[in-house]
Amino acid sequence: MGYLQGFAVTLRKLLKGTETGRVVTTQYPDEKRPKPERFHGRHVLNRYEDGMEKCIGCELCAGVCPARCIYVRGADNPPDDPVSPGERFGYVYEINYLRCIHCDLCVEACPTEAITESKLFEFSFTNRSDAIYTKDELVVGDDGRPQQLPWEDWHPGDDEHTSAWVRATSPSGQAAYEGKVAWSGELGYGIRSPERGQTEEEPADADADAGDDEHDDHGGHH
Repeated sequence: MGYLQGFAVTLRKLLKGTETGRVVTTQYPDEKRPKPERFHGRHVLNRYEDGMEKCIGCELCAGVCPARCIYVRGADNPPDDPVSPGERFGYVYEINYLRCIHCDLCVEACPTEAITESKLFEFSFTNRSDAIYTKDELVVGDDGRPQQLPWEDWHPGDDEHTSAWVRATSPSGQAAYEGKVAWSGELGYGIRSPERGQTEEEPADADADAGDDEHDDHGGHH
């Protein structure tokens, strides 16, 4: 009788309403629950505000990935038409979502904030090739938003705020960096505001303190 009691609990939840008559359960897919600020969805490759790609093909994301789902190959930037501001760019970039565990270690490892995870997560595949996202599918469009693929289910607004993962604004816990925006601008969004509890205003002596700390750190290496 145990499983019948379980069904009874489910049915009671489905039929239960609030004082206003609203059904308690979310009416998916017409309604969706709000997602956390740092939700780990599918990845995007970001671009700078001038349209240049942030990825420099360093392969750090592939090296740190515990699931070995990322494949990157860099190439030298064409002198006449560079793809990224650096000497190299990500020529090949693939993510196998049959392996990805959305740990976000790739985001933490990226030195240029090129790869971030969005809040998009509703996608299904009918073949293996669709599950392997290529660079053409991962790079954001000219408006800075991710590209919608045929097997992805989006609702209006789901593709906003593509860079859900925000880096810490106080590296190594140094108070001198508290409140300082530590990330670069993004195409279509500009420079995002700090998270709650952090302000855009920086203490007057923060830069000086940070410079002293940096000097001390460099001195310690010599």
